[in-house]
Amino acid sequence: MSSAAPPAPVTVVGLGADGWAGLTAAARSALATAEVLIGGPRQLGLLPAGDCPGERVAWPSPLRPAVPKLMAEHAGRRIAVLASGDPMFYGIGRALAGELGPHALRVHPHPSSVSYACARLGWPVEDTEVITVVGRPVARIAAALHEGRRVLVLSAGAASPGEIAALLRERGFGPSRMRVLEQLGSEDENAYEGRADGWDHAPGDPLNVVAVDCRRDPRAATPRLGATPGLPDAAYEHDGQLTKRHVRAATLCALAPAPGELLWDIGGGSGSIGIEWMRTHPSCRAVTVERVPERAERIARNAAALGVPGLRVVTGAAPAALIGLPTPDAVFIGGGLTAPGLLDAAWAALAPGGRLVVNTVTLESEAVLTERYRRHGGELVKLAVAHAVPVGGFTGWRQAMPVTQWTVIKPWPEPGSPEPASPAPATETKDQT
Repeated sequence: MSSAAPPAPVTVVGLGADGWAGLTAAARSALATAEVLIGGPRQLGLLPAGDCPGERVAWPSPLRPAVPKLMAEHAGRRIAVLASGDPMFYGIGRALAGELGPHALRVHPHPSSVSYACARLGWPVEDTEVITVVGRPVARIAAALHEGRRVLVLSAGAASPGEIAALLRERGFGPSRMRVLEQLGSEDENAYEGRADGWDHAPGDPLNVVAVDCRRDPRAATPRLGATPGLPDAAYEHDGQLTKRHVRAATLCALAPAPGELLWDIGGGSGSIGIEWMRTHPSCRAVTVERVPERAERIARNAAALGVPGLRVVTGAAPAALIGLPTPDAVFIGGGLTAPGLLDAAWAALAPGGRLVVNTVTLESEAVLTERYRRHGGELVKLAVAHAVPVGGFTGWRQAMPVTQWTVIKPWPEPGSPEPASPAPATETKDQT
């Protein structure tokens, strides 16, 4: 008895601004023989009706949730999906691979707008940072702004260049050179340029990318931001509830963020730990839990200002506010430990190999961490920072409150043994580091 034939793979064809004329023979053949052609109205309009007789289906909006439904509706038919440029580079190919599996796709890539833009600019692709603002906030660009850095922004439409120029001015990068490249690869290709602080171009073609040659204004009031954890305290809007710079750098070192990982930042304060976790790599994610609504709003503002508007802010008191959150790779508790069961909930949420880092400044909380250190091991350290300050006509040291920090990795259980029970919840005096 023969098994049923596997479903026909979905063909994904990348289109350039030159449309049908720029396709390979294999890509044209795939489109000509497809029974269903799925794409955006602009992409479908680039295909000649005589050569591509298949049924045409325009993507609804929003696009991503429509993928499984459309694939199910046309299952068993020869489907060709249209994409812009390289389908696997910020394109629909990623969504299709996630839904159908990578082996169910047959992809015909076209040179991406990034390849075209770097070719026109003479920029090495590997040295150019690429950011998309298609369906994403323009604030994401802020994390990539560094003196001398070359950034290529995939625009959301005609208004994007003006929005990018405004962001550059706000972040102290007004002298940056901007070049807008429109309709790359087509007969209507066009480009224009100018400085962000003098940008006066009217919105042009919606199909564009923006090249930014970053130059920081040395007179800018905004603090200079590096690429490593430990941003200046002045970079944050706060009410005093802020993990200070040197302790923050040590804390991020202990949390050890890696690409793609998720952090829970419990008791967010000003959001600095979650924000700097996300700034370490574009794929890092974070959820900040803050019980005070005003602080939660401030965290969102800080995240947008520092280039990580995707930081998720949950307003509520832990541990109740932790229910239903995705499993973290690391958890940070920045102070308190006052809520019964908070430390236990954080420990239970971690999978084996996950990291827990807790900072505290009170003796009562330090006693709790010492007891947990005896039970679970890890590393218990005291961080002390002093700053030089004027003392009359001289200079002396002013000691900040020392911070006790416990770092522990949740162990993998021995084969066949149950996971050890967590200790009883503790209640202590609230503190904030």
